[in-house]
Amino acid sequence: MESPKKSLGLLDATLLVAGSMIGSGIFIVSSLMLNDIGSPAWMLLLWIITGIITILAALSYGELAGMMPNAGGQYVYIQRAYGRLLSFLYGWTVFTVIQSGVIAAVAVAFATYTAVFIPELNYVLLDLSFVEITYANLVAIGSILLLTYSNTLGLQNGKIIQFLFTSAKLFALFALILLGIYFGFHSSVFEHNFSNPWNAFQTLRDDSGNITGTNSLAGWALIGALGTTIINALFSADAWNNVTFIAGEIRNPQKNIPRSLFFGTLIVTVIYVLANLAYLMLLPNESIINAPSNRVGAAAAEVIFGPTGGLIMAGLIMISTFGCNNGLILAGSRLYQAMANDGLFLKEAGQVNRHGTPSVALWVQCLWASLLCLSGTYGDLLTYSTFASLLFYIITIYGIFRLRKKEPDTHRPYRAFGYPILPVLYLLVAIIICGILLIYRPENTLLGIGIVLLGIPFYLFFNKQQ
Repeated sequence: MESPKKSLGLLDATLLVAGSMIGSGIFIVSSLMLNDIGSPAWMLLLWIITGIITILAALSYGELAGMMPNAGGQYVYIQRAYGRLLSFLYGWTVFTVIQSGVIAAVAVAFATYTAVFIPELNYVLLDLSFVEITYANLVAIGSILLLTYSNTLGLQNGKIIQFLFTSAKLFALFALILLGIYFGFHSSVFEHNFSNPWNAFQTLRDDSGNITGTNSLAGWALIGALGTTIINALFSADAWNNVTFIAGEIRNPQKNIPRSLFFGTLIVTVIYVLANLAYLMLLPNESIINAPSNRVGAAAAEVIFGPTGGLIMAGLIMISTFGCNNGLILAGSRLYQAMANDGLFLKEAGQVNRHGTPSVALWVQCLWASLLCLSGTYGDLLTYSTFASLLFYIITIYGIFRLRKKEPDTHRPYRAFGYPILPVLYLLVAIIICGILLIYRPENTLLGIGIVLLGIPFYLFFNKQQ
């Protein structure tokens, strides 16, 4: 097999980390979180905790990336530490739900905000009784097809798109934050929001979404609410590990992957915390809780720019989601390529075309993500997979301890920062969150585990074929 060209430097890898993380979540989930906990102080604290544990995980992954600078990233790390079965289950979950589901969700978000400018996209094209297909669905699929095709033409195309769109959305987000904080200083909104900052309550709604009351939160009820709603922030900050999938095409990966993981997650953490601070300086808590369709970003932009603010935010989210999906599509295909080379995926997915890209893996990913766009079930799949994704982060970081014991003499160009204290701290926090989810959201967590276990018969099939 031809070795991939190492075309990506530190800046490219950092932009891939940041670009894959920032999609549409930061413009929406703060409203969901404030509905769950009511307290602006607790919400800000959850975003800070999300940033800290994401950076801790990224710092820990740096050791594994330095040891194994190969395409496939986390899949390779898990296989080295635990063996083929667990690594396949990770790859299976990434393909069926985590990566493809996120690609579908981000594409639908792109189409939804395109419909702000072209309302006709919301018209129903085909009603199949169990699902409605709109023109927006076709736009979503079209965006996936376009980005997939672009990435089959060579890594340089994906690199250029990632640079342009990630740079644009980082600039726009910083501008929105600075303007938001500036306008916030000239109002009393922030002071009003923090008059009783730690007062936590859950907003109760009927089936139509109308508020029916509130439920005060304290003690274990507050812990449960915090543990379940932080998933919204964690999901918005996910996909930072995508850069490890494409390690084989990064120059000096032993150094550049750990650095890009740290810089990328740090940049996004700062942006997310400041964005929420801007929301709280522009919008009263009640306006965040009642933001139409949870579009808190659009509500904040309207305070700054007036009625055109919604259009400006729609355009920003289109840029953000398009760039985000480019990174997801580019990176995910390399994981399936690594699985195929191990005999644990379609054999053809391991092949590269004349441009040096795994085109079959790209198109297989495109097909499944497009079907998820049409199915309308990607939202449910993402909910089920969030718990499974967190479990694999725990498994991977614990793999550092296993490999230190199994392979003490293996060369490690980079060692996990703060080992063993910081990796242990991440494991403790992640395990606590998983425990809370098991108690308070058993249906979602058990279904997430079910999706993972569904991969076992497929593993046996591929193993037998090999």
